[in-house]
Amino acid sequence: MKPLFLSASLTTLFLAMPAFAQGTTQETQEKTEPHRDEIFVWGRDIDLIGEAGAASEGVVGYDDFSTRPLSRPGELVEVIPGMIATQHSGTGKANQYFLRGFNLDHGTDFSASVDGVPVNMRTHGHGQGYLDLNFIIPEIIERVEYSKGPYFADKGDFSAAGSAAFSTYDVLPQNFAELQLGEFGFVRGVGGASYDLGGKDLTLAAEIETYEGPWVKDENLEKINLLAKLGWGSPSAAYEITLMGYDASWDSTDQIPSRAVESGMIDQLGFLEPDAGGSTSRYGITGAAEWAHDGNRTTNANLYALSYDLELFSNFTYFLDDPVNGDEFEQLDERTVYGGSIEHAIPTRLGDMPVTVRLGAQTRYDDIGDVGLFRTAMRERLSTVRRDSVEEMSAALYGEAEIQLTPRLRAIGGLRGDYYDVSVDARSEPQNSGDADDSLFSPSIALAWRATDVLELYANYGEGFHSNDARGATISVDPNDGMAVDPVQLLVPAQGSEIGARFENGPIKATLVFFQLDLDSELVFVGDAGTTEPNGATERTGVEATLFWEATDWLVFDASAAYTDASYRDEPGDADEIPGAVESVIGGGAVATWGDLTASLRVRHFGEAPLTEDGSVTSDATTLVNLGTSYDFGRVSVGLDILNLFDSEDNDITYFYESQLAGEASPVADIHYHPVEPRQARLVLKTSF
Repeated sequence: MKPLFLSASLTTLFLAMPAFAQGTTQETQEKTEPHRDEIFVWGRDIDLIGEAGAASEGVVGYDDFSTRPLSRPGELVEVIPGMIATQHSGTGKANQYFLRGFNLDHGTDFSASVDGVPVNMRTHGHGQGYLDLNFIIPEIIERVEYSKGPYFADKGDFSAAGSAAFSTYDVLPQNFAELQLGEFGFVRGVGGASYDLGGKDLTLAAEIETYEGPWVKDENLEKINLLAKLGWGSPSAAYEITLMGYDASWDSTDQIPSRAVESGMIDQLGFLEPDAGGSTSRYGITGAAEWAHDGNRTTNANLYALSYDLELFSNFTYFLDDPVNGDEFEQLDERTVYGGSIEHAIPTRLGDMPVTVRLGAQTRYDDIGDVGLFRTAMRERLSTVRRDSVEEMSAALYGEAEIQLTPRLRAIGGLRGDYYDVSVDARSEPQNSGDADDSLFSPSIALAWRATDVLELYANYGEGFHSNDARGATISVDPNDGMAVDPVQLLVPAQGSEIGARFENGPIKATLVFFQLDLDSELVFVGDAGTTEPNGATERTGVEATLFWEATDWLVFDASAAYTDASYRDEPGDADEIPGAVESVIGGGAVATWGDLTASLRVRHFGEAPLTEDGSVTSDATTLVNLGTSYDFGRVSVGLDILNLFDSEDNDITYFYESQLAGEASPVADIHYHPVEPRQARLVLKTSF
């Protein structure tokens, strides 16, 4: 994406949007007319007593995050209490996620979907469950529905710790065009418009972004997102077709060793690997339908197809493995994905007790034409570590029944069955080719007791799983040294339980949850090495609390806190710490609206985490504060976001491992970290029409 293309695209975006809106009907114009005395509708203010299946389940609406200053789209998951999204390798790469004592890497035990389409990538070139949310345009997300734990029959792969379902607007509340300008070369243009075609609603949105970043090495981010959604139907049937396109390229400053900064070799924002970075794209089409039948029965279905690719260059150990060329490597992933789902809801009765039965099916097929790991220098391939093509198919059936046992007591029971079948063609080592399959049944049960009109108590138990990389399920030889290795289990079970309470009394909403989660012993395929790595069985226990308080019609507070004790179950002695398992997470904020002025203050804190199994090395805690302000001049608003308000020098992420710098005679075990970005201001200009 060249500067000329960016300039032309921005010009087209902002000139076309108003012209496009001139053709809207009076009804649509009324929808898009700016409101001087706007009434915010907070998703967190929705009453969930009598509706939710667990205390840790929730809904977040657009107004909950429309005023929230975001430095990256992945931070949208931080609307989920107790969840943190960080970054260690450039804006274009998937975030690193933390939840319930998990270092989720790039998504291994947390799943996400957008309009019913799964985002996580299995058997991925960089990491299993790779969850890249950079194709999301935050301004067109209407709501986020989240859940935690394996208690929901419709949630499958990668959802043991939790899941999030993002829904985009069918019709935007107002058409808009927005320009953001910030320090370090930040330029972002975004706009969206909905159009009434006479019985059909068309929504278009576009986003373009460039960013150099505060790093010594320019990030050179170039990113474009496009969306088109067409919907039509009748009271008994509704249909949608959605097209989405995303393309990005970037250079990155990866984590750096402490000794390199302390010795003066590089700056705090400096780099050691000049070639780190990558490019990626995601293009998809989705068809969705909803039918209403007699007796309040409903059916929902969707079909989707995706084309995806990633090329990523990294070097985390510098000259540890190759003292001549360095340890730079390339990870490649090219695939098409096809899938769909259908769910049928049937209200019925069991004697005098109302019952709602949900029956569903899901399927997905990944045609991974090229997934590989290569040793490189200056982004040129020197040798192939692994190169494969993979076919991976999964199918699932599930059923869930909610029974109203008494006016105040509900029971929910579910059962899910999954089947996976994989075929690996190992081009570089034919002996690692093969087929594998696995199946798993996952039961769940919940009780919800409405103790009073404002208090509901919950008890949940469920089983879930995450899939392992298909290459790990057929591997027999380590591609690095030719030694024999054991294949991994294709589906890795998880068991979880929790008890919780939900309090809802007028403007105050609060939850309290105590949870436990176990993962069985497993082997994990490591994309950075092309082989398997043993990990023991783990257990996590913790507590979470949330509060939402609409103090007045102009002031809203929210807060959350979580603490998790995570450990290996069967490790001898004191070596039972899980590296990267953050113990405490605190988040909160306030939104105030005085007439046409809106201000939002957000704080996020995540505590220390062990970096070694014996706990002898730990990371430091990180605290960030962001401020957002805007003033409404009618159809035009002007805003100022200040990220990292107090210019914290904490770290986004910290690791401890061996690396070897140029000139060092042997490897050195050291802390490697990626600092948070320094304080920066961004001007926001927005027009509604």
